[in-house]
Amino acid sequence: MSTTVYTKPGCVQCTATHRTLDNKGITYETVDLTTNHKALETIKKLGYLQAPVIITDNDHWSGFRPDKIAALV
Repeated sequence: MSTTVYTKPGCVQCTATHRTLDNKGITYETVDLTTNHKALETIKKLGYLQAPVIITDNDHWSGFRPDKIAALV
């Protein structure tokens, strides 16, 4: 399963999301929204205005969501 975390520096929820994914052994790609403007536009088109945004093959959400991360295992 493909998992991408769209993040920004200094984001507490982003750090918590990365930590939880790491602890669960879930591999993911990280995209910095402050340096990748195309990714930022994609996230905005999905209706998200805050980081992190997590996109998987079957789902996407915003914010630190341990329940959604647990469902990925």
